[in-house]
Amino acid sequence: MNAKVSAAGAKADIGRALRVGVIGAGVMGSNHARVLAGLPGVLLIGIVDPLPEHRTRAVDLVGCRAFESLDQLFAEGIDAVTIAAPTHLHHEIALACIARNIHILVEKPVASTVEEGRDIVAAAERAGVTLMVGHVERFNPAVAAIKQAISGEDILSIGITRVGPFPPRMSNVGVVIDLAVHDIDLIRWFTESDIVEVQPQLSSAVAEREDIALLQFRTASGVLAHINTNWLTPFKARNVTVATRGKYVMGDLLTRQVTECFGFKPDGSYSMRHLPVGHDEPLRAELIAFLDAVRGGKLPAVSGDEGVASLEIAIRCLESPARPAASTMRKGPRRIAG
Repeated sequence: MNAKVSAAGAKADIGRALRVGVIGAGVMGSNHARVLAGLPGVLLIGIVDPLPEHRTRAVDLVGCRAFESLDQLFAEGIDAVTIAAPTHLHHEIALACIARNIHILVEKPVASTVEEGRDIVAAAERAGVTLMVGHVERFNPAVAAIKQAISGEDILSIGITRVGPFPPRMSNVGVVIDLAVHDIDLIRWFTESDIVEVQPQLSSAVAEREDIALLQFRTASGVLAHINTNWLTPFKARNVTVATRGKYVMGDLLTRQVTECFGFKPDGSYSMRHLPVGHDEPLRAELIAFLDAVRGGKLPAVSGDEGVASLEIAIRCLESPARPAASTMRKGPRRIAG
């Protein structure tokens, strides 16, 4: 599931600060700049965005320089960038950076299509630069605690709920690409197995694109998983449950509380305990992991191949037609027993 990276080509000069830029000054890009500006061994060169209001907000928030074009940023001399531009621009921007031997972290999803994603991966491999995909939920301390709790266990099923209100910023994608792709990646990461069966149920209740998705999966290892996601819930909820043969793990990714049930007895009794969970900011941990991979020429925490694989499953969910249930219509009145 990991791409090969040329250690010699990807390794950066450890003895000096990395010169890093951010491409895209929206909400996510501004957060990237904020975190990078506070990391040791990093010199934030600036942030790029064609919109003046975005550049102004980034300057006010971070105090860094802002550029209108990629060429202006490239002219400053850059070792690495994070790409937080709209998804449809990822392919063009990533290839432009790779052509200049610049290491890249691309926000999820890696690209608009699987073909574009594979193109980015292939270009990075040829150039020997580090390519990491920004599936930031992997760096949530609660997710890390769940991953550790189920390590070595025989996983049976996974259930993930990721719901909330409609985001005003969203316009070009629905809940599958915006939200569910996080959890597709988590299912693959938890199970260390590819998803081989997809059974989606989608609906557009109030938005132009799907705003409700009930997704069922089977992995190559036989794990059954489901994702419940929507933009109709008035509050955010992010919950994960994992059932194994030896334990049942429940995690709230917002409150970062993880509970483990174990020691099941024939009489139905069992033991329960709360697991220790760290306090790291997920985005900060993600960016540190990316920069460590750049400095050491190591495999990134989330490879380009993994990002493409999760995107491919998400797109399959959108392309797979829902299977209608057998007709249960009755011609006459329903008979009431009793």
